[in-house]
Amino acid sequence: MDTATGDRQNSAPAPWRASYAADPAASRGRLVAEPPSATRTEFQRDRDRILHSTAFRRLAHKTQVFVPYEGDHYRTRLTHTIEVSQIARAISRVLGLDDDLAEALALGHDLGHTPFGHTGEDVLDELMTGHGGFDHNAQALRIVTKLEHRYAAFDGLNLTWEALEGLVKHNGPLLRADGGPAPRYAGRGLPVAVTEYAAKHDLSLASFASAEAQAAALADDIAYNAHDLDDGLRAGLFDFADLAAVDFLHEILRRIEQRYPDLERPRRIHEVTRRVIAYFIEDAIAESRRRLTGLKSAEDVRAQSAPVVGFSEAAERVDKQLKLFLLEHMYRHPRINGVRVKAAEVIRALFPAFLDNPGLMPGEWALAAKTRVKGQGQLARLVCDYIAGMTDRYALAEHQRLFDVTPELR
Repeated sequence: MDTATGDRQNSAPAPWRASYAADPAASRGRLVAEPPSATRTEFQRDRDRILHSTAFRRLAHKTQVFVPYEGDHYRTRLTHTIEVSQIARAISRVLGLDDDLAEALALGHDLGHTPFGHTGEDVLDELMTGHGGFDHNAQALRIVTKLEHRYAAFDGLNLTWEALEGLVKHNGPLLRADGGPAPRYAGRGLPVAVTEYAAKHDLSLASFASAEAQAAALADDIAYNAHDLDDGLRAGLFDFADLAAVDFLHEILRRIEQRYPDLERPRRIHEVTRRVIAYFIEDAIAESRRRLTGLKSAEDVRAQSAPVVGFSEAAERVDKQLKLFLLEHMYRHPRINGVRVKAAEVIRALFPAFLDNPGLMPGEWALAAKTRVKGQGQLARLVCDYIAGMTDRYALAEHQRLFDVTPELR
């Protein structure tokens, strides 16, 4: 195995980059050696490869919370990703981190999501019981290391070690110091895709990822808290009177009303959203600066026992309150649950149909099933990969092709 990148760039460290930031000129390299780019750093190259990938384009037609038929102005998985990227760059730039790496990780963090949001993920995980299950973070790793077929010299995108560790560990270490699975994987073990890849390319699964990866993960929380409030208000799942039950939101509404007493509804919604985002970004920057004090290198970041990019205790409490509010008023709303039930029916019908008759899949997938798959487990993973990569509308189209009646997701 060759993990070199070729001749490393000899440019001096950027003057704005903090000592604890990831340095593209000191990258641990790529699984397949490549000469350096003449015009881009290693992390800029990672970002561009993710941005130009097929999986990234598909995010435009994958559900965030609302399926596309609800309206054109609600977030999709792609618009969510773009918002996460903007917030990750903002936090990283102020903290002196490499914002290109943070952006790359933000752009790639949801590549492994299925059609129909978390409903698709939950159903595929259930259907893959006995075959390694399904995890969208592990699926993102499969996409960037295996499933994207763009380059002549390798499968996947051949991203840097730092990008791969960030995609896998942005939510924290996957292993304990003693080698056992981290608490969130204690009941079922690590995802198969992660263990298979780590066997040939060690991603240091027991340590934290870079500060850039942590910034991207925090940006994800900030983005979906804020934009789910925005989408939920505009969709009429809850109203301003409901927001007042959360002290933090009640205070925001009071200040808006005080300053703009006659503000029309659309602008009022946006004022709430922008103030929520600003609060969490400003808190994250202040708290992270405190935690980063005294750290001298990116390896110092990885060696910590807790994240170095995060919220203060006060903001953590607000974050939990917002998540609970959204769980009760949005994610469990009858209107949303009704669509989820129908979406689950689609996935549950497609999976056994392709598993029983792989020839029903398109050419390259059917050929792979015929020539490269050995055993039921590998076939199930191939079918899972195919379905996980579908957009919402393509999944519905495949269901319509194979079955007489397809649920209407409304």
